[in-house]
Formats: sequence, C-alpha cells, structure tokens
Amino acid sequence: MTLEQQIKQAISKGQLQDAINMAEQAIAELDKQGAEHQQHIALLYILAVATRLSGDLKKAIEINESLLALSDSHARAHQELAYAHRAMGDDLQSASHFYQATQFNPALLSSWKGLLQHYQKSHNDQAADLATAQINYLSELPKQLLHARDLMHEGQLHQADQLCRKFLQTHKHHPEGMLLLAEIGIALKVYADAEFLLESCLALHPEHRAAGIEYLKLLTKMGRFQDALDCANNLLVKHPTHPAVLSAKASALLGLGEAEQAIELYQQLLEDSPNQAGLHLLKGHAYKAAGQLEHAVSAYQKAYTIKADFGDAYWSLANTKTYSFSDAELEAMEKQTQQNIHLEDKAHFYFALGKALEDKQSFDSSFAYYDKGNAIKRAQSGYQAEQFEQQVRQHKQVFTKALFNTLNKVGDAAGDPIFIVGLPRSGSTLLEQILASHSHIDGTMELHNILGLASRLKGQKNKYPDIVATLDKDYFQRFGAQYIKDTRAYRAGAPMFIDKMPNNFLHIGLIKLILPNAKIIDARREPMACCFSNFKQLFAEGQEFTYGLENIGRYYKAYMDMMAHWNEVLPGFVLHVQHEDVINNLEEQVARMLDFCGLPFEQACVDFHKTKRTIKTPSSEQVRQPIFKDSMQQHLHYDKHLARLKNLVGKLN
Repeated sequence: MTLEQQIKQAISKGQLQDAINMAEQAIAELDKQGAEHQQHIALLYILAVATRLSGDLKKAIEINESLLALSDSHARAHQELAYAHRAMGDDLQSASHFYQATQFNPALLSSWKGLLQHYQKSHNDQAADLATAQINYLSELPKQLLHARDLMHEGQLHQADQLCRKFLQTHKHHPEGMLLLAEIGIALKVYADAEFLLESCLALHPEHRAAGIEYLKLLTKMGRFQDALDCANNLLVKHPTHPAVLSAKASALLGLGEAEQAIELYQQLLEDSPNQAGLHLLKGHAYKAAGQLEHAVSAYQKAYTIKADFGDAYWSLANTKTYSFSDAELEAMEKQTQQNIHLEDKAHFYFALGKALEDKQSFDSSFAYYDKGNAIKRAQSGYQAEQFEQQVRQHKQVFTKALFNTLNKVGDAAGDPIFIVGLPRSGSTLLEQILASHSHIDGTMELHNILGLASRLKGQKNKYPDIVATLDKDYFQRFGAQYIKDTRAYRAGAPMFIDKMPNNFLHIGLIKLILPNAKIIDARREPMACCFSNFKQLFAEGQEFTYGLENIGRYYKAYMDMMAHWNEVLPGFVLHVQHEDVINNLEEQVARMLDFCGLPFEQACVDFHKTKRTIKTPSSEQVRQPIFKDSMQQHLHYDKHLARLKNLVGKLN
C-alpha cells in the first residue's frame, strides 16, 4: 500500500489527525528533496481534505490556496474550498468555487449539486435549469463512464481510456461510451480514431446532439472546414438556435475564407448574449482575418472590458503586431499577473507584456515576460525534442533515392498545388501573399490535408512513415486525387493554389509520391531571427517546440537536416527562398518564384500589399503593408539572453 493510500485509509476510518501527520511529514520530506510537482500536489489535496474534515476550516482554505498556486486548474481543490466556505457560512465564495470546480471538471457531481442549491436560493432559474440538466446527465451515466469522464477531466487520459474501453467491451455501441472514448482520443491527439468513433456513433445514434457537436468541433480542429460547415448546417436543421453549433459554423466559414459571413453570425450570437467575452474575441479574430483591424481592436477591447482577467483578449491585441498599449492597459496587465488567475490567462498576459515592453524598448523586462510565458506553455505541452529528432531520422531512413526510383510518378498528375513549407515566423505568409496576388494562383488557408493524411497513415499497422514503402502503388494516385478533391472548397477557380502549412516540410517525401508535379517552396529565414521570433509568439494551438530556446534551436537544426536530405534525394523539387533576399530584392525573388511555378511575371505580385484576401496567421497585418526591414535584426536587442540559442543555430544557414 502506497503512502497516499495509507493516508486515504486513515481518513476513511476517521483517524484524521493521523492522516494529517502523515501527509505533513511526507510533504516536508518532499520539500527537503526538491518536491516532485505532481506528488506534492496530490499530498496537499489529501491534507486539505483531512484538515477540513477535522474542522480546521481556515487552515484547510490556506492549504487549498497553496495547492492552487501550484496547479490553478485543480478542480477538486476548488471543490474543497467551496465546502470550507459553505461551512463558514460564506455562500457567495462557496458558489464561486463550486462554479470553478465545474469549469475545470464538468464531471464533479457534488459541485453541480452545490451550485444548484445556490441558484435555487438566489432564484436564478435559468442557471438552476442548466445545473439540473447536468446533474441529471451525470446521474444517469453508468458508474464506469462517470469515473472515466472524471479521470479524463483530471488529466489521467490513459487510465480514462482503459476504463472506457473496458466498458465498451460489454456495452459495444453505448453512445456515451463511444462519445467519451472519442473525447479522450481528441485529448490524446489521436484524431483519426476519434473521427471514426464519432462517425460510428452518429451512424448508430443519429439523434445524439452531443456527439454531433463534438464531431463538428473535431472537423474544425482538423482544418476540414467544408465538412465542418456541412455538419453544422445539418445540426442546425434540428437545433436552429444552438449557440455552440452557430459559433462552430462561424469558425468553419472563417476557415473557408468567408470572413464577412462569420462576422454576421458572431454578431447574431452577441445580440442574444452581449456579455460573452469569448464571442467578442472570436469576432475580433474574424475582423482581423478580413483586414478590418480597427473593428478587431474594438472587439478585443470589449472582451477585456467584460472580463478583466481575459488574457487572450490582451494577447490578441499584441498579436496584431501593430497595436500600441496604453499605460493604463500595461498597468492592468501587470496587476492581473499578480492575481490568482488561470495559468492559461497568465501565459497570455506574459506574452502580451513581452510585446508591449519590446515596443517600449524595455528589452530586459520584455525578455523576462516572454521567458515566463514560455515556461508556462512548456510545462503544459510536455514537448520532447528527442521525439521530433527521431521522426526526422525515420523519414530519412524511409524516403531514400531508391524508394523514389521505385515509386516514380505513381501519384496523381495534377500540378495545381504550390506548397509553402518551413518554420513558423519564417516569412511564409509573405510568400503566400506575393504568390496569391498572381492572377493564376488562389490563396487559401493553412490547410491540414497533408497532416491529416500523415495522421491516418500513423494509425495503420506499420505506422507512418514506415508504411509508405509497403503500400500498393495505386494508393498514391488515390491519395493525390483525394487531396485535389478535398482542397477544391478553398479555391476560387485559378489554375493553381497555395497550401501554406509550414509543418509540411517533414512530409515532402509523401507529397512527392502522391503529387509528383506539385511545386514546393521552402521559406527560410536567418536562424537567430526565425527562432527568436518563434520564442516571442504564443500560438493558438500546436507548435509546442517553440516554448523554450533550446527546444526551438534543436527543432531548427532538425528542420535543416530534413531539408538537406530532401535536396539530396529529390534534387530540384524544392525551391529555397531566403526571407532576407525577399526583403532586400523583392522583384528578383518574385520573378524567381514565378519562374519556378512556370508562370509569367505579374506586377501585382510586387504590389502584394494591395491584394485583398482573408489571412488568419499572426503576420496578417504585416503582409498588408509594403516590405519593411524593421524585424530583420530585432533579436539583437536580446542578444545577452540568447547564448543558448546562438550555440545551437548561430552558424546555420
């Protein structure tokens, strides 16, 4: 029996002082050793429970607050605080913590019941109805699924997965079991498996609204915006005013480049719920993508006015790259970082403050904030540089000259796509804007189709990339044709189109096999400038390698290694375009890229900033302006902080 189990057993027997003594001794020992974070948290929680049950409510509150300082999203700590405040007669504080508990873990039935009591006392009938619905839903779940859902929300994904699979062995097509297993798969980023589960669930249970909404969210996450739009429209036939479906439809429309329609939907939603800070944020993103920066700024400001600790609203202002924070906004942000707010919000504030202070040329303070923000995101992501380096080694082993000789021109013959690859913040959006200004080229979005194909192949028995060498040749033509078909929704009728997904550099071999006549342009930037620009950027999702100078440096080295391999085994297939060359000699580089694509020169490509189109990347405002050189040497202001990075990439090019 572990120490934690012994303490829990003492609590269950009512031996509370013994439990408290054991927990305190264990915590003191961990402190001496340099406590393991998760074990410390687990023991603090047990100590808080025992202390509250012993009647020492003030001390229980102190322990829980210490716990939340280490793990601000600990749902059960909020639940414990709610119990303690309720016992002290502070119903408002109790309700607040019950609410926080349900936000972090919607499977906490006791917290929902505590909330319901508060809503009934305060005659908040609408909130009481929502709480009652959730209580009824959780109460009707089989115990195994309730426990698995609880484990999922507590971050114990593999245990939740095992428990859910065990339940489905004896309840094969249980809709809640299938839905939950899909949700766990999404959390584990096993999107292909989750998609199959949700499709199966909806085929067997077409009326299951929650599964339909989860499927819609997954399609959007995978970048399959046309499928997401179709799914949303189907759901709206039966649920025409459902806010989550309408919001997801707006997101799908934005993904398809229909920014104005997305804005209209967000405005419609805000008419019913004007104080939803998140909706104002989403509307701001749509305005920004459409190039309506003034409206975007107003929407972001409205979001933080409604919710003062909404870090994402401040970061979104910083992420316009052109917004200048007032002294009052700076003071408000700095004040929020001193509060007990969610770590996600705190990370947003740190990155926003980093950008604000950089603009004010307070570079040391700016770096300190960037570093704090990166530390939070790095801890959350769990990114391991070794895993990506191993992926690169595997791709080099599989995609050899011999393989390409054996599988010569087996893919679809279409020459429509122009893939722009590289690292984020390497100038890829600028290249996209230049090329999309040509009359023969459609600009699209950051398409997920190649990543989706790689993900599906990973789910195969032999795993990707090894499976590539064992596939029948006709698969490659089918994959290529499917890619052309699936991307048609993003096009406007030009003979060629751009697929700008930087991460596709890893999959150039796969692209060559399925689309041998595609064009690939590698957007490359001076290593220190590129890596530091990534360090400063807080990405909405993915790009976990960017949260730490060493991780970024190692990733850049692996990228250069991968690109050197493609040059060796596929000579001439990739055109490398250096960002600094584009900045210094735009017309020459435009002519070079158009020649590579087999297209005549057009002046509109040089005047790219005049082109009107939806752009969703962080560089959206920068590429709507003429070429400027200000960002080329920004990293030099932080030189004394970048020794680790310089040691890794300083001599690469």
